[in-house]
Amino acid sequence: MIIAELKKTTEHKMQKSVEALKADLAKVRTGRAHTGLLDHVMVEYYGSLVPINQVANVTLLDARTIGVQPWEKNMAPKIEKAIRESDLGLNPSAQGDLLRVPMPMLTEERRRDLTKVVRHEGETAKVAVRNLRRDAIAHLKDALKKHEISEDEERRAQDEIQKLTDKYVAEIDKLLAEKEKDLMAI
Repeated sequence: MIIAELKKTTEHKMQKSVEALKADLAKVRTGRAHTGLLDHVMVEYYGSLVPINQVANVTLLDARTIGVQPWEKNMAPKIEKAIRESDLGLNPSAQGDLLRVPMPMLTEERRRDLTKVVRHEGETAKVAVRNLRRDAIAHLKDALKKHEISEDEERRAQDEIQKLTDKYVAEIDKLLAEKEKDLMAI
């Protein structure tokens, strides 16, 4: 009972770590445009900060251009300013009430820098997964001390937790390899 619950919560938390990594990697820009790129850009809307996709339609105009269509005309300059001031290095241009956000070409040096960022994000995710493994094993040792589980159950559960850890670390490595391939593709 204790072991099944522990395994379930540990796996759930490891899955959350991988999801967080996916979200972080989506923010790292490759040469291609995608609408998720602007998800974390916040715009002031009647005194509070909200994500762009809550005040405008964000679409792909072509492979290298994002279109942002504000729902209210007075929001266009605020959205333009928010995109320009974000850490993405983008330079939107207004055409009527449509904002065009072209993706600049990535230089070789910038690609290498972004690869380092991606590897760092991946390492952070792996550390999170390993910390979850450590916590789960600590819980198992604690349960063993309190005689809630047998030594065999504890050993078996540790093996299962290790298999979970290996599975999620491999998934993280796969995500990193895909993102690096995307970044280095010209």
